[in-house]
Amino acid sequence: MPEKKGIIPAVQINQIKKIRRYIVDIKDILEKCDHTLLRVDCTSDEIRKLCDQAIKYNCASVCIPPCHVAGARRYVGDKLTICTVIGFPNGYMTTAAKAYEAADAVRNGAEEIDMVINVSMVKDGCWEDVARDISAVREATRGHILKVIIECCLLTEEEKIKLCHIVSDCGADFIKTSTGKGYPGATFEAAYTMCKAIKTYHSITGNKVGIKISGGVRTAEDAVRYYTIVKEILGNEWLNKDLFRIGASSLVGDIEKRLGK
Repeated sequence: MPEKKGIIPAVQINQIKKIRRYIVDIKDILEKCDHTLLRVDCTSDEIRKLCDQAIKYNCASVCIPPCHVAGARRYVGDKLTICTVIGFPNGYMTTAAKAYEAADAVRNGAEEIDMVINVSMVKDGCWEDVARDISAVREATRGHILKVIIECCLLTEEEKIKLCHIVSDCGADFIKTSTGKGYPGATFEAAYTMCKAIKTYHSITGNKVGIKISGGVRTAEDAVRYYTIVKEILGNEWLNKDLFRIGASSLVGDIEKRLGK
């Protein structure tokens, strides 16, 4: 999707060969990265490698399938935050099933939960049901970080804005752009809309809700552009891992390659 000129600030890293000049910024971005592996055929060895990379680069977490949570927790001990996904990727299972899955993930050692909303409920205009769905998972994960995936590629602008407010009202910690399974995943336009909605919510309630950009963030350039959108709209106070995350499976590898690691 083309970027809307005049609305979204453009940021380019023009000389990739000189990326070492950006080493401080790149490290800052990696510290906000949920290093992700959610392939259906991923192996335990691949999960351990993912964890090793995340520890090496001080990533915010690893985001992995629920079936690998217990093994990953045993492998890393307390050296790394474990995140997993609930209702993934379609979000249309029952609320009770999501709540059970979330509670089970927490018992297995997950500290962060990324849940998918029920888009069918959104399209039916059943906003109270959407809120109940999110609230049930929030209740099952009290004391842990909850990120809510709204799957922006399926939503109108009005639906994105309304969902940002509903997710915030339900006590979630982050609003997340995408599962990465829908096309086009995250976009600069969606990030802009969500940041504006989060800013409005903060101005009304005083409550800060985080944003997670996920779905197609593959390169350092992508990450820096999203970083800049968050900085320009929400300000420096959002530029920490408690309020800003990037979910990516390829970003760490891309940066490693560019730095000659």
